[in-house]
Amino acid sequence: MLADIITLFTPASLVTALIAVNVIAFALFGIDKAQAEAGRWRVRERTLLLWALIGGTPGAYAGRALFRHKTRKARFSENLHAVAALQVVVLAGLALWWLWGEGALRLPG
Repeated sequence: MLADIITLFTPASLVTALIAVNVIAFALFGIDKAQAEAGRWRVRERTLLLWALIGGTPGAYAGRALFRHKTRKARFSENLHAVAALQVVVLAGLALWWLWGEGALRLPG
């Protein structure tokens, strides 16, 4: 069963999932901006940050810039930057592991 689940994680499916997450993150910024202007319910900041955390950081930054939304909220900006920094660290760690770690290219010596 685990092998069946692992086979679902193909490069194409991961790229598709990342595209979907970024479209959703982008859309949520637009929805939240429209709702704010109309004086209606809002998307929680925690929800916006969660979509960024699960891979939608580019979509979040794009939505933030295009809709000019949440750009003056220092605390939100700090949290979004922290999410982006965390993702850079994780990706760098994975790249190093892949290059020099367990099952990949080993340096002589």
